[in-house]
Amino acid sequence: MNGVEPQIAEWRAYLDAVGTVDGGGIDELEAHLRDQIADLYAAGLADDEAFLVAVKRMGDIDALSREFAREHSGRLWKQLVLRSEDQPVTARGGWLEAFLFGLGAAVAIQVARLIANFPDEAPIWLGRNLGLLVLPFLGAYFARRRRLGLRQWAVAAAPFVASALLVNLYPYRSDSGTEVLVALHLPVVLWFAVAYPYMGGTVRSHERRMHFVRFTGEWVIYYTLIALGGGVLLYLTEAILQPIGHELVNQVFSWVLPSGAVGAVVIAAWLVESKQRVVENMAPVLTMLFTPLFALMLVLAAVTYAVSGVASEFDREQLGVFDALMVVVLGLILYALSAREPSKPAGLMDRVELLAVVSALVLDGLVLAAMIGRIGDLGFTPNRAAALGLNLVLLGNLVGTAWLSARFLGGRSGRDRLERWQASYLPVLALWASTVVVVLPPIFGFA
Repeated sequence: MNGVEPQIAEWRAYLDAVGTVDGGGIDELEAHLRDQIADLYAAGLADDEAFLVAVKRMGDIDALSREFAREHSGRLWKQLVLRSEDQPVTARGGWLEAFLFGLGAAVAIQVARLIANFPDEAPIWLGRNLGLLVLPFLGAYFARRRRLGLRQWAVAAAPFVASALLVNLYPYRSDSGTEVLVALHLPVVLWFAVAYPYMGGTVRSHERRMHFVRFTGEWVIYYTLIALGGGVLLYLTEAILQPIGHELVNQVFSWVLPSGAVGAVVIAAWLVESKQRVVENMAPVLTMLFTPLFALMLVLAAVTYAVSGVASEFDREQLGVFDALMVVVLGLILYALSAREPSKPAGLMDRVELLAVVSALVLDGLVLAAMIGRIGDLGFTPNRAAALGLNLVLLGNLVGTAWLSARFLGGRSGRDRLERWQASYLPVLALWASTVVVVLPPIFGFA
């Protein structure tokens, strides 16, 4: 029965976290569960099967067992514990719906380009509204696919409508730095808004939040593959049409490239939904490949900058690069967590992840010191305020991640605690991006 010990430990940890059963009660329930497993094992069931059936038979805590299965819905035994009404409703297929929503995004971007007279003119409002021209179609695709009710449709649409009104009614000054920040951060805010319809009209489930994290990572993979394939297609198209004339090639590219770029946002989401097993098999390989490489790069960078003392001389561009690096590291950690089986014991990759997190903490500290020095010398600007806030938010996440990872490696905590920390921290990231979009422009007078 040693094969089910991690599952039993996770089940017990969940009951302890819920808090509705005291320690003595949990001991008694665990003893009863073990008796059930032993009987089923003696009857010929495999370890995992015995655990599945035993959890289902725990009649006195059936509601807790169902909630446990819902929170860990990636487990095979959710099928025995959850009834059909507990499962989020998802339509099958959906390629036609994906095509239509992707086509809608392509039409929207082309209409906006015609109104803006792009590329002859490049008004900032076009860049500011780019996310609003694409991501509402992705949110509507998931709302349709998850069969949300009318009220849930209204809730899902509210962030997009509010954002459209807010960012276009703000009285930005000419050459406004806050307007550029809004253009950069609004797609992040709207991506978090897509999480609501993706998760079936709920935002409280930690497990579903991690599903959205995994979806984001898988979407990036598929979108990158589509972009690479599209790049090859456009290159060959240019080679074929070159003898006809440059003007024809430019006309084709001016219509096909933006339409394909925004339509692929929805198509990549459909591929994630339809081909999830393919990417789920790739995810452990990708994390195993890139986590050590990023860890090595972060360690070398942290040691080099800490020893040389040149961190105080970071200029604006270098600080921006380090901010981007911290975001990539956080994304890699989140994706690695979402792709990992929580019941697996600590291993080498967990230690590599901790090394990467600690190195990222050192770099983030150096960047923060350099940033505070620049603010002390030159004062606050919208860009410096946004960068400082982002680094503080990332610092909080990395500190919590390092602490819980160390406890997990030391056997004092389960991996699920680290997952819950990351899932609970997602609203903090969304809140900061929203702050940049909503709060910073009026604070700095829309300058």
